[in-house]
Order: sequence, then C-alpha cells, then structure tokens
Amino acid sequence: MVAAGDAGKAGVAERLGIELGMIVQEIGWDEDVDDGVRAAIEERIGGDLLDEDADEVVDVVLLWWREDDGDLVDALMDAISPLAENGVIWVLTPKTGRDGHVEPSEIAEAVPTAGLSQTSNIAVGDDWSATRLVSPKSAKSKR
Repeated sequence: MVAAGDAGKAGVAERLGIELGMIVQEIGWDEDVDDGVRAAIEERIGGDLLDEDADEVVDVVLLWWREDDGDLVDALMDAISPLAENGVIWVLTPKTGRDGHVEPSEIAEAVPTAGLSQTSNIAVGDDWSATRLVSPKSAKSKR
C-alpha cells in the first residue's frame, strides 16, 4: 500500500496540470503543508516554487487555505493579480476531519465573488484536497 501512496504523490503535479517550465507561486505556506506535493511540483516544473512576495506573472497559484486564515475572497483576489491570462488557481484545503478543514460551500460562495469559476476537485496527499479555479472565458478580454 505504501507504493500506491508514493505513486499518488508522484502523479499529483500531473493531475494538477503542471508542466515543465511553468511558473508556480505558492501562497499560504505553513508547517502543515504537504511537502511531498510541493516536491513533486518543483520536480515537474524543474525549479523552485515562487513565494507570495514574488512579482512575476505566474501560470499556477497554489493557495494553501485553512478555516481560520481569514477572508477567502480577499485571498483569491490577491491570487488573481499575478496570474497569466490562462492561469489556474488551486485552493488546497485540509480534508474533512483534519484541523483547519474548510467547508466546500465556503469555497463555492467565495469563487464567483472573486470573479472565478470552479472546475474540479481532487485529493492531493493524505491530508489535503485541491479545488481548481479559473477565470471565466467571458472575462478573458484583458488582451
């Protein structure tokens, strides 16, 4: 069973749609994050994750989010700022029963307020779930 768990970690970056050369920013890092997920993503992109103070345009934002982290809409608005036109935000939240668990309804309510659309949910690691957010196609008039 351990091998299956390791295989899940190895494929997590692929399941998140992360490719070699992508620029990935990490927001909300704390000691409880899944270092296996972080390592898999860094290996897949061939570099380090950018921290929340980076000024670059990014392809993917990983937003580690817990129940008492504050206002999710504000966090999403901040996460949108550096995002490339076709970029993706993954909101990573503790799974049900874990410390800091966020109700899916809280994410569902915050997403449209921030001007985003929720597209999918996946499990990442033993303790975290990820929700994929994108800008709606009609909002792509930034060009």
